[in-house]
Amino acid sequence: MRPIARLALAMTISAAAFNAQASNVLIVLSDSDHLDLKDQKVFATGFYLNELMQPVKLLLDAGHSVTFATPTGKAPTLDQSSNDKMYFNNDVAALQAHKALLDQLKVTSKGESPVISLARVEQIGYEHFDAVYVPGGHAPMQDLLHSTALGKLLNNFHDNGKTTALVCHGPIALLSTLADPVAFTRQLETAGKASTKGWTYAGYKFTVISNQEEELAKGLLNGGAMKFYPQTALEHAGGVYRSNTSPWTSNVVIDRELVTGQNPGSALDVGKAIVERLKPRN
Repeated sequence: MRPIARLALAMTISAAAFNAQASNVLIVLSDSDHLDLKDQKVFATGFYLNELMQPVKLLLDAGHSVTFATPTGKAPTLDQSSNDKMYFNNDVAALQAHKALLDQLKVTSKGESPVISLARVEQIGYEHFDAVYVPGGHAPMQDLLHSTALGKLLNNFHDNGKTTALVCHGPIALLSTLADPVAFTRQLETAGKASTKGWTYAGYKFTVISNQEEELAKGLLNGGAMKFYPQTALEHAGGVYRSNTSPWTSNVVIDRELVTGQNPGSALDVGKAIVERLKPRN
């Protein structure tokens, strides 16, 4: 990257550096470009465009700075099926504006992505960040739910009451705070149910893409089937699920530091909730 371009990118991401009221928001995405399904089938996926970029644009427009991270620092993958105007209320101009911002930030660039690893985030210091946001797409179900590094970060944010926001399949990442998330999800895969003790978010009200919506959208999997649904997983972990009354309509649930959105249509409202919670309080 040329020095001028690198400077421009840094200024875009860190415009809030000159604003005393600005906050630093950590955006955590999956490293994975696929989800393993039942019967050794594989589904190509990644993050959803609107679920990442609608909140990111709101944060940048409000003067905040954002830092992108994945478990290993690998550039994340855009789920190409989300590059569609339907996720932007059929507004072609909005789709193009958010895609242009994604391209400007170079988040998915293999050689120029600003994404850092969660290990690097810990080195920088969790105290540097005021909120964390995890967008969806199916990819978080491949790696974020088992990430020890993410679990450590989320537990720190929980202990310090820092805004922790997730949308659609993103809330599955909350399982990373379990003592043994791999064993927990293995129970779900083999028995269809699981139990655990001491989950950080036990008793929290939350939402995530519903089992009903998963069933409605299972055609996307090209004949494959997920090993378990996130609603079921988070309920068995000890969460208290809150759904919308009509599939695909926006639904945001806020309980203490936790902000969760149910589906792609909830991403914009989750972004607004983050911005509102970052406003200075008198």
